[in-house]
Amino acid sequence: MSQYARSPVTAVLGPTNTGKTHLAVERMCAHSSGMIGFPLRLLAREVYDRVVKLKGESQVALITGEERIAPANARWFLCTAESMPMEHDLAFVGLDEAQLGADPERGHVFTDRLLNARGREETMILGSEALRPMLRSLTPEAEIVTRPRFSTLSYAGAKKLSRLPRRSAIVAFSAEEVYAVAEALRRLRGGAAVVMGALSPRTRNAQVAMFQAGEVDYLVATDAIGMGLNMDVAHVAFASLSKFDGRRQRRLTVAEMAQIAGRAGRHQRDGTFGTLHAEGPGALTSEEVLAIEEHAFPALDHLYWRSGEPDFASVGALIDSLEAPPVSQALRPAPQAVDLMVLKRLADEPWVADRARGAAMVRRLWAACGLPDFRKLGPEPHTRLVSRIFGHLSEGAGHIPHTWFAEEIARLDNVSGDVETIAGRIAAARIWAYVAHRQDWLAEPAIWAERTRALEEKLSDALHVRLTQRFVDRRTAVLMRQIGSDAAALPVTVGPEGEVAVEGEAIGTLSGFRFKVDASARGADTRLLLAAAERHLATELATRAAALAAADDSEFALVTEGEIAIAWQGQQVARLKAGKTPLAPQIVTDRALDALQDIDRTRVRERLASWLSASIARHLKPVAGLEMLAKDADAPAPLRAVAAALADAGGIAPRAPLDPMLAALDSAMRHRLRRTGAAIGTLDIYDARLLKPEPLRWTAALTALRTDRPMPDLAPAGASVADAPAPGFRMIGDQAVRIDLVERIARAAHDAKPGRAAFVPDPSLATSIGIRPGTLERLMRLLGFHAVKEGWAWRGRARRRAEPPRVARPGNAFAALADWGAGG
Repeated sequence: MSQYARSPVTAVLGPTNTGKTHLAVERMCAHSSGMIGFPLRLLAREVYDRVVKLKGESQVALITGEERIAPANARWFLCTAESMPMEHDLAFVGLDEAQLGADPERGHVFTDRLLNARGREETMILGSEALRPMLRSLTPEAEIVTRPRFSTLSYAGAKKLSRLPRRSAIVAFSAEEVYAVAEALRRLRGGAAVVMGALSPRTRNAQVAMFQAGEVDYLVATDAIGMGLNMDVAHVAFASLSKFDGRRQRRLTVAEMAQIAGRAGRHQRDGTFGTLHAEGPGALTSEEVLAIEEHAFPALDHLYWRSGEPDFASVGALIDSLEAPPVSQALRPAPQAVDLMVLKRLADEPWVADRARGAAMVRRLWAACGLPDFRKLGPEPHTRLVSRIFGHLSEGAGHIPHTWFAEEIARLDNVSGDVETIAGRIAAARIWAYVAHRQDWLAEPAIWAERTRALEEKLSDALHVRLTQRFVDRRTAVLMRQIGSDAAALPVTVGPEGEVAVEGEAIGTLSGFRFKVDASARGADTRLLLAAAERHLATELATRAAALAAADDSEFALVTEGEIAIAWQGQQVARLKAGKTPLAPQIVTDRALDALQDIDRTRVRERLASWLSASIARHLKPVAGLEMLAKDADAPAPLRAVAAALADAGGIAPRAPLDPMLAALDSAMRHRLRRTGAAIGTLDIYDARLLKPEPLRWTAALTALRTDRPMPDLAPAGASVADAPAPGFRMIGDQAVRIDLVERIARAAHDAKPGRAAFVPDPSLATSIGIRPGTLERLMRLLGFHAVKEGWAWRGRARRRAEPPRVARPGNAFAALADWGAGG
């Protein structure tokens, strides 16, 4: 937006509670279009909700790293500073908390926006009075306006937690300290809401709503509340006065103290501030108190700067431009941020240097390096993640594989655990939300953005519940008030998602037929909750049993992750174990079904058995056909022997062990075997129908049951090759190739050979499948060819590698498949 540098620029300076942000929102809405950049996602979301009420959802956009609501006709944009779309031509542009240009970590972003973000008709810079000399130096054209605070802010001294007035906010500077203070308030005053910058907007709003509604009288927060979040706080108490700023533990500056203390009071209501400690490093000095009350802070003598338009000619040029010194004496080079640190580490990787050629790919690398480290696991894990993402972005279609992305999301889709565990999942979910909102990183970004949004909301709701349960003693009070020791008096309800509640307070979940007490329940409450659930859930369990007995086949699924089981509506209700025959496994119902009446339990077992039988008949019909042939008394004995062996192998078997039996088959018997669907290949015997994903999964599952082995890993659907053994694939060297494709190559090679003369086979078929050259050479030798100077020559007959000996086990069908695939 530098082309609009001549547009009117107004700088509105002053302490907190001066209405600066409110003024900027009013000015923006008075224009035909506009944008404001904020320091926090939470603040951007809060203002977005306000503007939507004025202008309507179709006209307003919210753009942050992890959230993007951008209607096609949006005219007003609320963004985090880092996410401001600088290419837009807008009538109004505002920047909030511009003094953050002096922040070592993010300052260069705010400085760049201060210098370059301009509206076509009006630009407004909001910040502290300390910013004035920097504005005079860097934007001399700006008109500076000072606004006084609406209310008085005064020092109230040091007070212990037990003596803090109602409507107090206690500020701490680490998650551990926040939790410790909140736990103490739970014991002393009945509970507290918790607000931290790492919380999602949904969790933060739910916690603030409790405080605003008077459900709790105290709020424990990090310094995130200092950036314009509006709450009815009468008093701010500092639990400590030092924080870790990413590099060292240091005492807060007076300006930082004032920014936080200024949250006390609102509009015309006066506010107070103080500490929890009267002496020591946690106490305010008289000079600090006076400066906060008078809003008198040292003027800023520099802002941090880094080029907002770096050179993408090469990785080296990019690093040089990012480390270039500023041209103004009012600016200092920004300390190395996480994105630049990751870029330097990756620049030393040969594969990165090889791929990052050309401006477009260098831009892509830099975009990947900009992935925020929400997990805070340290530089090495974060660099590895960025490296993997860039690896995907720089190969093929340039998209992150949806299977990997889906797996990472699914791994986080779990609302169990304590506050720290769920907060960690939300931090990880924020990373994937950031990825999903990059428009060219995924093949279907809109779908994945919605998935990550839903995941964050789900985890956020769970975190709100955990925070409330941990720091607000509401549930125990409800239990004691309602029933004392009488479990029968509990008003238990079951929600549509299986949530079990007492007067709206969650006590556990009913997943399928299994009730699980809420993980945060106290030991003394657990027995009471279980008794209440057992007493009041009998009707619900009977209803679910009837629904299962009448369920459509589509509601059931075979579970192959962990133990092999049957799921109904996504919940496991039974597990499978080996039966008397390969195609008749036993059903062992979940112990939770023991709570059902006998007649209900019988109906459930019968319905599960009918679904299992129908599914096996549908997916493994070729194996059933082989079993019938093996038992056909009219079939010749050699044919029945081959059919039995192939059925025992699950319809797919290496040919070498069966060659002696195949030699006994005449042409008529071979023809009859082929009519079952079995193809006698050069290396393997198989029915192509069994190589489809679902039949192959069922075959592998029944094999695992019969051999008492773990379920093997399956190759991705549609895969031609794999790097590890998988059912339906033959290992050839260090690469696995699907057996029907091996046969295609074998047929092509034999069709192309000119007798025993040397020839060069067409490599296009193997290449299209994805077979590596070394694998193709091994396969050619395995097929009976040997390398000669002119190419390959036929050796006379295929030399098949002998399979490892197997120990026959009576009745152990599918045993061959369990060992199959190790050869090559």
